[in-house]
Amino acid sequence: MSWNVGAVVGLALLNAALVLVLAPLAEGVMRKLRALIHSRKGPPIRQPYLDLAKLLAKEDLRVTPGLFYAVMPSLTLGAVLVLATLVPMGARPPLGFAGDVVVLLYVTAASAVLMMLTAFASRSPYAFVGGSREMMLLMAVEPVMAVALVTGAVKAGSLSAGAIMEWNAANGPTLSMAVAGFALLLALQAQAGRLPFDIPEADQEIMGGTFIEQSGPRLALFRWAMWAKQLVVALLLVELFVPWPRFGLLPVDLVLALVKAMVVLLLVAVIDAVNPRLRIDQAISYYAKVAFSSLAALAFAVIGM
Repeated sequence: MSWNVGAVVGLALLNAALVLVLAPLAEGVMRKLRALIHSRKGPPIRQPYLDLAKLLAKEDLRVTPGLFYAVMPSLTLGAVLVLATLVPMGARPPLGFAGDVVVLLYVTAASAVLMMLTAFASRSPYAFVGGSREMMLLMAVEPVMAVALVTGAVKAGSLSAGAIMEWNAANGPTLSMAVAGFALLLALQAQAGRLPFDIPEADQEIMGGTFIEQSGPRLALFRWAMWAKQLVVALLLVELFVPWPRFGLLPVDLVLALVKAMVVLLLVAVIDAVNPRLRIDQAISYYAKVAFSSLAALAFAVIGM
């Protein structure tokens, strides 16, 4: 029993540590690709690490007093790290026994909700607009993710993320899982806060929106959380909907999952580089159509396709 507990704790720490360490690297590669598409040299791949180090070394300035506002950045990053322990990364999620895809969806939304609350508490009109946009975008994107994951649950006969991964790996591609995976891929663009869905920040419109009053270590933690979240959601996509091939060896399957997640994030970077920002009403209308396709995937799953 003690070995099992130790193994679970060790795998949970491994998942969280990998996400913390690799998220800035993935962000650096995405920035470099974006620069190349725009015919620029761009920053070095290590630049996100340098940005974090610089911000963490600055003075912690706050526009709103109180403990709740002070701990918001840490809670946001913590929520993403908890999410990493609920997502398969080369094997069943280490804390999968503590929560199924319903809990996974709640934790996914928690980081966005915490950023919204921070924006509203900062008392900046730009931050308030950014927080309001974040809320509307969350309400449009979360149903897409929910239906996509429920489609996998219907096919696997279980709400466990690990069971969905193993069922899909054993049974191969199906129409319903392909459509659901594509819907989740489209939702990832907004989850990552990338063009054309970087509406809550919109630097040219609302001066950074949600994060306009954040600086120093607070901004570093928020940025780190966003980079980590895009990596975790990409891993969720590839592990549940594209889990092939499986070798049964954790190091090999983990490296393969990370490579596939990086390919997905590069696709996200390409879309970010070639698209203009949408208005919030256009984004909501777009995700309403994506939600319809995810419902079609669920219907296919119910009839066994």
